[in-house]
Amino acid sequence: MKFGILKETNYDFEEAISKINTELQKEGFGILTRIDLNEKFKAKMGIEFKKYTILGVCNPKNAHKAILAEENIGLFLPCNVIVYEKDEKTVVAAIKPTLAMESTNNEKVFEIAKEIEDALTRVIDNL
Repeated sequence: MKFGILKETNYDFEEAISKINTELQKEGFGILTRIDLNEKFKAKMGIEFKKYTILGVCNPKNAHKAILAEENIGLFLPCNVIVYEKDEKTVVAAIKPTLAMESTNNEKVFEIAKEIEDALTRVIDNL
């Protein structure tokens, strides 16, 4: 996937979220938000949807550095990690921050994005 880091796992859905949380913490990230799309779609539109959750994750140290380098970078924060079921598997994917941040034309921000992307890649790889 061009815009994300993706891995299919054999974990069940909640186990995958637990594992991703553990790996995120090892890299200094925390989960700020958890959006359950099945729950939201059911409540707002009355439709059933597969298990699909968006996690808003943040590494405070790097977020602080990025905001100091580019005040409006908050438009891109937090980083999204998704977890969903597909064909007997649970998929986990994370955004590639370098793709989002290259639009800032700010070399400092891009360097921070590269650090974050490397960390998110390790998180996904360790699942």
